[in-house]
Amino acid sequence: MSKRIVIDPVTRIEGHAKISIFMDDAGNVSDAEFHVVEFRGFEKFCEGRPYHEMPGITPRICGICPVSHLLASAKAGDAIMAVNIPPAADKLRRLMNLGQLVQSHALSFFHLSAPDFLLGWDTPQPQRNVFGLIAANADLARAGIRLRQFGQEIIEILGGKKIHPAWAVPGGVRNALTEAGRDKIRAWLPEAFATTQVAFNLFKKTLETHKREVQIFGNFSSLFMGLVTEDGTWEHHGGNLRFVDSSGSIIADQLDPQRYFEYIGESVQSSSYLKSPYYSPLGMPDGMYRVGPLARLNVAEQMGVPKADAELKLFKKMGRGAVSSSFLYHYARLIEILASLEYIERYLDDPEMFSDYLRADAGINSLRGVGVSEAPRGTLFHDYTVDRNGLLKKVNLIVATGQNNLAMNQTVAQIARHYVRGNDIPEPMLNRIEHGIRCYDPCLSCSTHAVGQMPMQVRLISADGSVLNETVRG
Repeated sequence: MSKRIVIDPVTRIEGHAKISIFMDDAGNVSDAEFHVVEFRGFEKFCEGRPYHEMPGITPRICGICPVSHLLASAKAGDAIMAVNIPPAADKLRRLMNLGQLVQSHALSFFHLSAPDFLLGWDTPQPQRNVFGLIAANADLARAGIRLRQFGQEIIEILGGKKIHPAWAVPGGVRNALTEAGRDKIRAWLPEAFATTQVAFNLFKKTLETHKREVQIFGNFSSLFMGLVTEDGTWEHHGGNLRFVDSSGSIIADQLDPQRYFEYIGESVQSSSYLKSPYYSPLGMPDGMYRVGPLARLNVAEQMGVPKADAELKLFKKMGRGAVSSSFLYHYARLIEILASLEYIERYLDDPEMFSDYLRADAGINSLRGVGVSEAPRGTLFHDYTVDRNGLLKKVNLIVATGQNNLAMNQTVAQIARHYVRGNDIPEPMLNRIEHGIRCYDPCLSCSTHAVGQMPMQVRLISADGSVLNETVRG
């Protein structure tokens, strides 16, 4: 008798979701689905708003990555105005995005994922969280909190507040870096570098003890997409798009983000409100691709800063071509934190960061504008169509979690095939399946604007709809 295991909701991610694991008549996993069960409304209720209000509205999509939406939205406004923003404004936006990468990656690594591989998969669920990590290693937990705080301080120094800063605008930014802000950031950098090195040391030890997880947590062939410069250097707020395949070969390069719709399609599944983008020249399912830290490091040839470049060389050796294991998203995040710190250090010595030429001014010069930036979780697209008065007629947001949707489904199925047996649904098994999702650090608030809390509910359901087994968390 075929049956289904349901994990509802998935925990320790931003937002709420559900996983269904489908079993065949022999009791083996046949397939899996990652469901996003809340409705996404931001695109629709933004219609009719003036485009220049969007950088103030869209950061409210998420409290974890408001900066990502702020910057992508401002860039879409730049495109509608058809302006090149002042060089100082571009550098300042980049500095804020680097702070965003640091704070979000630190949250993902230390608070959401580390409790699994540092405390152990079989640690009782009430202790397997950031509070358990504090009890087991208070210094490490405190250092992780401080590293995230460092990234948030950069956002606040520039934008006036840590969450939902209304700072970037179409045409530029509102204010420059101050000398006092620069000095505060500079004084904190040695501690941030030291914490990042501690994290590297810990995770490299984890790799020695978690070789099985590296092999089965989302380890499969796919495409990878991210922004790069013209010479293939890691990029996070400019450049063009590059696709590579699982062998590491470039299949498309220097694609104009403004014309993303020519090579990215969006499919819809009835089981989820989350769209599933794919590389349209290859169609479905061959066009499945991954975005985010793992993808950005796979498409980049160098990071552009020495310490991160050295780590990138070690990272590249972990794959036969592209690095395909989703468990190594954690390693990629640490490399991006390190690169961000090195770039932040460079910007502090740039006199242009204190310029008062920060904004280009223009009217409506294009009726469509696309803003693209690398959010911590992956490439983010804001696509706005306006009328002659600048009022929005259509909004399309393509977020990283959606672009990873197909890969998350495959990851869950791969893990489940190794751990799900019969009708038993032990909690440690569920945690391993959930961790496959945590590797991607999905932000369901971005993808659906989720609201509220739900308990963890797991059901084993037969083909006739009867419940064979059930467990509830919370």
